[in-house]
Amino acid sequence: MSYETGLSIEEKVASLFQPDTLLPDQYLETFRRKAPLEPERRLMLAVLEDAIACFQKYLFARDGKGRTMFRDAEDWILEGGSNWLFCFENICEVLGMNPGYVRQGLLRWKEKQIAERPTAKIYRLTPRGQKRGGGVAVTARAGQRLLKAAGR
Repeated sequence: MSYETGLSIEEKVASLFQPDTLLPDQYLETFRRKAPLEPERRLMLAVLEDAIACFQKYLFARDGKGRTMFRDAEDWILEGGSNWLFCFENICEVLGMNPGYVRQGLLRWKEKQIAERPTAKIYRLTPRGQKRGGGVAVTARAGQRLLKAAGR
């Protein structure tokens, strides 16, 4: 097989020792990301996922840390009109979501959870001299401990 290029032997050998011409754009193109802003989008998605997880996990928190986590997540989700890069609305828009729709869905979820939460039954403790009706029989000592725990 013969590959004819029209160059003499001296030209072929000389071309081996000539520097390759490469433009800066061509060089830098090898280092550019194939998907622009992909790590930043993943970070924004992680922030959104964490806020939603805190919102859902700590809805009924009883300890101070849990209540603070819920309150912070709820405040961040409900905050509107912020110019901060990592505000709820900006993150949703960058990820291609409608912030109002996501916000409404979370608020509906919260209302549903509150409505479905079982409520505690309240039993009235009767004073010692009165007859108890229909309650659980409690010894005098246990009754004193209950009253003491109730702060009476």
